[in-house]
Amino acid sequence: MDFSVIDWDDILQATLDTLTMTGVSLVFTILLGLPLGVLLFLTGKKQLLQQGALYALLSFVVNMLRSVPFIILLIVLIPLTLFLVGTSLGVAGTIPPLVIGTTPFFARLVENVLREVDKGIIEACQAMGAKTHQIILHALLPEALPGLLAATTVTTIALVSYSAMSGVIGGGGLGDLALRFGYQRFQTEVMIVTVAILVILVQLFQWLGDVLVARFTRK
Repeated sequence: MDFSVIDWDDILQATLDTLTMTGVSLVFTILLGLPLGVLLFLTGKKQLLQQGALYALLSFVVNMLRSVPFIILLIVLIPLTLFLVGTSLGVAGTIPPLVIGTTPFFARLVENVLREVDKGIIEACQAMGAKTHQIILHALLPEALPGLLAATTVTTIALVSYSAMSGVIGGGGLGDLALRFGYQRFQTEVMIVTVAILVILVQLFQWLGDVLVARFTRK
């Protein structure tokens, strides 16, 4: 193999594009998914704001979005993406489907993490007269922080995978580079390098997530 044929500027730009898509999408996923996950938890059975009908509706929407393969979601959301950002290509055109694809995934992780919080903490807060928003902000979320960080790590890695998949429709980043050069032009060297970078990114994000979880876990 001749790695000298690789345009390393393209590799660098594709890596930066992947990091941009992952980072921006992660911010919006957390902003949307965290409240949704908290609401799913609160409206669940035997919880603070138990609402069976609302929980069933939210759960249905979350499950429906999660059941659609991301590659299909990319195509289905092209009209919405065009409306939101004016293009369905490149970094900008990939962010909306990334957010829509991972928000329900993250929300369900958040719900599951919150369910693991000791109910005694919530009951103690209620006994002291704390209101619902105070319980959420000062007891529930701080207590669940290690689990939420772990959920964020899993979501980040999923975003890296999804961003690479977006190359199928010209989404930019490492996936697009691997498809255009590694697959369509039979440049195996490009495919190997892009895969290696993706593996390194996943390992890096997982290591960072593990460090943060360990840092904030109470011993």
